[in-house]
Amino acid sequence: MTTELTVLVLAALLQVVQFVMFSVAANLQVGTDKTLAPRDEPIELTGTAGRLQRALNNHFEGLALFAIAVVVVTISDQSTIVTQMCAHAYLIARILYVPAYVQGLVPWRSAIWSVGFLATVIMLVSALL
Repeated sequence: MTTELTVLVLAALLQVVQFVMFSVAANLQVGTDKTLAPRDEPIELTGTAGRLQRALNNHFEGLALFAIAVVVVTISDQSTIVTQMCAHAYLIARILYVPAYVQGLVPWRSAIWSVGFLATVIMLVSALL
């Protein structure tokens, strides 16, 4: 397995961890009666639970683009030290992003997000060259 694919799996496992953290926080905030019920009415989460939910949604969005980059690099057999370093940078940024988002660290949250996004873009551009 390429380094990039390994990092993709680790990023997916990070998403699982984020989902568990969000689920626990949501259940603590609104109770299982609401979280287990049909979502006819949206549940409005605030505070830590809301931030964990938004960080999770952000990871879903970022992971889709990162997965495309990893697949393209892997299938085209273009794994290099640059793409491997970018993959690691993406994962580290995503790990750091969660506490930065939950704690509302401005502007660090955005700077951390930018590192992961830039790493993904570099991987995509590298595949074209």
